[in-house]
Order: sequence, then C-alpha cells, then structure tokens
Amino acid sequence: MLSFAEAIHDGFGQSFRVDRLVHYEKTDLQELVVFDNASFGRVLALDGVIQLTERDHHVYHEMIAHVPVLAHGAVRDALVIGGGDGGALRELLWHAGVRVTLVEIDPRVIETARAHLPFVCGDAFDHARAEIVVGDGLAFVRDTDRRFDVIVVDSTDPVGPAAALFGEGFYRDCARRLAPGGVLVTQAGVPFFQGAQVAAAHRVRSRLFAHATVYLAAVPTYTGGPMALGFASDADLAPGDAAVLRERYVAAGLATRYYAPDVHVGAFALPPEVRALLRDA
Repeated sequence: MLSFAEAIHDGFGQSFRVDRLVHYEKTDLQELVVFDNASFGRVLALDGVIQLTERDHHVYHEMIAHVPVLAHGAVRDALVIGGGDGGALRELLWHAGVRVTLVEIDPRVIETARAHLPFVCGDAFDHARAEIVVGDGLAFVRDTDRRFDVIVVDSTDPVGPAAALFGEGFYRDCARRLAPGGVLVTQAGVPFFQGAQVAAAHRVRSRLFAHATVYLAAVPTYTGGPMALGFASDADLAPGDAAVLRERYVAAGLATRYYAPDVHVGAFALPPEVRALLRDA
C-alpha cells in the first residue's frame, strides 16, 4: 500500500495512505502530487508538503479571504499572491463587485487545480472579475503601480519558490501597494512548530504597519494546533465588531462552513503563548 509521508517539522511527521494516485509531476519549479485518501478525500502536495485536502481546505480559504474583506468593509480590488489552487480566489469572488488579481508563479498548479481540484477552484479562474497572472509575485508587487484594498499572500512555507515572500522587501512592497485603509493577510505558519517563523514575520510587519497581529484558524491537516494568519493594516480593524461584521456577512450573502462573524472576532483572541511570540518579536 502506497503512503505519503510529510516531514516538514524536525522530529515529527504525518503519513497519509495513498488510496489512488491521481497526478504526479515535477514541474519546472517543484514536485506536484495529487492523490486520494479515505479520510481527507483528494489531497494536493507540493515539494513533499500537504497544501490542502478536500475535507478541510474550506477552513483555510474562508479565513484567509473573508476576514480581511469583511474587516475592511468596502473592498473593490484584491490581490492574491500564490494561491494557484484557486481557493482564495473563489472565496474572494463571492463578494459582489470585488475584482481579484491572482499572481501564481507555477502555471502547472493552476492547470492541475482546473483538472483535479474543481471542489476548490470551481470556475473562479474564468470569472469575469478575475485576472490571472502567471509570474513572480515578488516582482509583481515590486513593479506594479496598482493599489489594492486587500492583499492575500497564500504561499507555501518559506522554502523553495516561496522563501522570498516572507522577507522584509516583499512586505514593504505590499505596504506600498495597499490603498489607504487596506489590509495585508499572510499565511504565517503553525505557532507550535514554527514559532520563530511567526515571530520573525510579525516583527517585520510591525515595523511597516500601524497595526499588526495574527489570528488563528484550526485546519486539521496543518498539524501542531491552530495555524496563524498574519494581519496588518494602517487602520485599526482587528478584532472588529461582531455586529458590524454580521451585517456585512448577511449583506454579502455568504454561505460559509467555518467562517462566521463571531469566529472572526474570536480568531484574534490569542493564547498567552502566541501573544508572547508577538510581544517578543
């Protein structure tokens, strides 16, 4: 029986039984694997690390997309860096009137999502309000003169092609590309295993934005406890007011499985050990 062993953390890993290998290739940038598993359904892995599963991807995608949009309250233009599976793109497009530009460095991730992960992307890549750019997100935010209300950095962990997306230069460029009152949200890692990474990225964001913190989401596939998502803005938008968020949620006509206005507010209630990581950053 085939198995997929993920060993992203020193001294600890997790294993998935491969009930059916759906797709395997080495792209120009990374190893890409799609397989089926009895517990998690279809699974996507890049360079030996699980990126999403059919069973729980909605937790991550709903929280990385709806938190910044509903916190802001008047988003018209959003940018996604990475996110080639289309999940964050699809969630952002549920908000009527929001135009979304997605910049993905590896076109094979997009093509694989279209072919094998329709439950993630749906028809988002072909949506009239979506612009798909195949290219380097680092270069895009450095060179564009456009401004965005929300920037979502939906990256892998800071290894391989994604390493530069955790650096100060990239965050500085993101800050310049945000419209007044705009929000930057980033995949920040699991504090239990990646506390130094969470703290280092928070340290940079704190220097560049008037308000910076993280919020948490419980994604079973991302082992080690809740995952942190970085949140930064020059406006004071976190944790937000549950009543205001509820009005915006209802007005948007959303039907979510994990995100809710009270979950939004509660996600910013950090355990002392996570607060200590940020305080010591």
